Amino acid sequence: MATKYIEINDDRPKPIIDKRPEDDYKNLDTKAIKEFSFNKSKYFQIDRNSLIPGSSVNFNIFIQKGMDFQAVIKADKESHVALNEELLNNFHSDAACEVVISEGDIHLYRSYLDSLLRSSKSSEKGQAHKKAFVIKENSKMLMKDLLNDPRSGEKIKEVKNSVNTITDSLLENKDMIYTMLTLSKYDYYTYTHCVNVAVLSIGLAIAIGLNKEYIENLGTGAMLHDIGKTAISSEILNKQGKLTEYEYKMIQEHVREGEKILKENKEIPEEAHSAVLQHHEKLSGKGYPYGLKGEEINLFGRVTGISDCYDALTTQRPYKHAFNPYEALKIISKETEDYDANLLTGFIKMLGKMKN
Repeated sequence: MATKYIEINDDRPKPIIDKRPEDDYKNLDTKAIKEFSFNKSKYFQIDRNSLIPGSSVNFNIFIQKGMDFQAVIKADKESHVALNEELLNNFHSDAACEVVISEGDIHLYRSYLDSLLRSSKSSEKGQAHKKAFVIKENSKMLMKDLLNDPRSGEKIKEVKNSVNTITDSLLENKDMIYTMLTLSKYDYYTYTHCVNVAVLSIGLAIAIGLNKEYIENLGTGAMLHDIGKTAISSEILNKQGKLTEYEYKMIQEHVREGEKILKENKEIPEEAHSAVLQHHEKLSGKGYPYGLKGEEINLFGRVTGISDCYDALTTQRPYKHAFNPYEALKIISKETEDYDANLLTGFIKMLGKMKN
């Protein structure tokens, strides 16, 4: 049934008419949203393409549809379940869902990914793709941990190492960017968004010829760009409806809160801070938190802003559908008033091969 989603008064894309599953988020009360947010935090979103026929798992796999989580593969630590084409069709054939595992099984998933790398069944190209998947999925696990404990100096240090690994991989093979992105067509997970924005920002930095140190600093800031959202109440972050003026201002505070967290950690170079503080600034001066214009916005802020916008457009939200890469790039290409035209050109060329 066609559903019109309520307007949300912030800089997110405006609501549109779209078809959604029956069990969507409309007309949910605060208690239901809070309960769903709690339940969702107990799962971890995985890339369905990491589940390969011929491999086996020893952990349960679920699909998320609406607010429900349904087990589609049941396994345990002692008994592995072999993955075959017929079994994997349960979720490969249904793009309108997310594939998730229990938070408590993340360590088992990590071991599964390691086993994929050890397998010698793939071609050299296949092994390179497996490596890219593992790097991406490990980065998501790290970001989930960090968002649960945002002031952990050790985890922030690990983020830097993760960014360096992503940078090395993309410098070696730029086409790995397509493997390292998770196209989430059904629901939004902050840790996945953070990794996507980092990958996109690193890719764009490589495309415009920044040196490796700059790329790594930019990537670190981009990976941490939304860390300040950990200081905002989940009720406001997950609200389905028009934000009050107070709630809107609170949402905007995530950039300042993020910079505060970074300032507490000497591992993060000050140069990376602008990716966190300025990724919502617009060349037109209509952004936040300071309404900076044009060249007042640091290069890191401009790059991260484009990456953040693109990933938001290509990710499903309760108030908007996920645009395919072509649609998203078409929308962004028109935003020359807000985004650097030269960077937009480089960004579009970089993602020209993205599949819809």
